[in-house]
Amino acid sequence: MTIDVTAAEATLRAERAKLVHQLTELGADESGGLTGETDYGDTFADAGAATAERTEVLGIVDGLKRMLDGVDTALASLEGGTYGICESCGSEIGAARMEFRPTSVRCVPCKTSG
Repeated sequence: MTIDVTAAEATLRAERAKLVHQLTELGADESGGLTGETDYGDTFADAGAATAERTEVLGIVDGLKRMLDGVDTALASLEGGTYGICESCGSEIGAARMEFRPTSVRCVPCKTSG
């Protein structure tokens, strides 16, 4: 079974669009920086709640940014002709793993060994 790069690219582009949309909804740009368009409250009584909410949003944005970086790396490897090649050992990752997790950069043996 070989990797269907056309399907992989479509999946990755759809995932990228979804992640960018989620970042935008949280008031962040593609770099993970907050745009300042989200109102966390401006009264003294809201300060503690606003700080807690902002901290939670920052954590979510950080996670989404890491996923976006993985998608961008996978898209770059598609364009560079190295999609599905393990970055650790240079072996093929395997179509089933790439279909399950299109952003994989390591084969199962390399991933489980550390």
